[in-house]
Amino acid sequence: MSTPDHEDPIAGNAWSCDAIETVIVPRARDLGGFSVRRALPSARKQMVGPFIFFDQMGPAEFLLGQGLDVRPHPHIGLSTVTYLFDGEIMHRDSLGVVQPIRPGAVNVMTAGRGIVHSERTAPEERAKAPKLFGIQTWAALPASHEEAMPDFSHFSEADLPRITGEGKRVRVIMGSLYGETSPVPFPWDVMYAEAILAPGAILPLDPSHDERAIYVVSGEIDIAGDSFGAGQLLVFKPGDRISVLALSNARLMLIGGEPMDGPRHIWWNFVSSRKERIEQAKAEWKSGRFDTVPGEYEFIPLPD
Repeated sequence: MSTPDHEDPIAGNAWSCDAIETVIVPRARDLGGFSVRRALPSARKQMVGPFIFFDQMGPAEFLLGQGLDVRPHPHIGLSTVTYLFDGEIMHRDSLGVVQPIRPGAVNVMTAGRGIVHSERTAPEERAKAPKLFGIQTWAALPASHEEAMPDFSHFSEADLPRITGEGKRVRVIMGSLYGETSPVPFPWDVMYAEAILAPGAILPLDPSHDERAIYVVSGEIDIAGDSFGAGQLLVFKPGDRISVLALSNARLMLIGGEPMDGPRHIWWNFVSSRKERIEQAKAEWKSGRFDTVPGEYEFIPLPD
């Protein structure tokens, strides 16, 4: 564990902290009816702790009768973590799980040796001109768990610890932060939280993990004299204490954890510490050897 080599930074003082390693501006993709901004992996940074994939979904508003339609597709070697600010997604997977997710709750699907799932807007939601806004991350599993049995867990908004006061509202999604620990299990030292700040609020971020980042979902913040707006992932150096000053109403996602136990390979929806395992997964999906999702009759083919 790294330790700070100087005093705490002073919010608004650019010379008191040089804690930012890199700033990533996610690339946007139009998926037909809504956009996705992908911050990880990027050419500048593949992972932050176990987080190897970070997508902002929306904000989007669909026409009546329309919605999200992500057909069944496979995963290995990771856990998908879905967290919404607005809207609803119906999750179905090859374990037979059918689970809607709504704002403030979290869905965690652990692929392990292999799972298939779909993500859609339910028919009753399509009748309401549905909205969608949220974050989906993938957390790479440690090598000891890459071939574990697949699993799914859902935690309601009430299950997740919440810290309030001094213009701040923080919800701990995974791991521990500010003295609170989430019930969401993950087999690696991890930190994941949502923070909502009022103008003038100061959010401290201690060096409790070597790898940390903040994604600005909305609003504007100041870190040591530099301002950052929505749609930026700020990756920090290890060992520095950070003070985040909200210049407006702001929503942030805090991610981090200890460095993974070795490099990871990522191709399409597959993550593994071994290249040959990804080649195996490609062949298995192409030949139809993954389990299927009950009630689903479509699938996304293996990319060329």
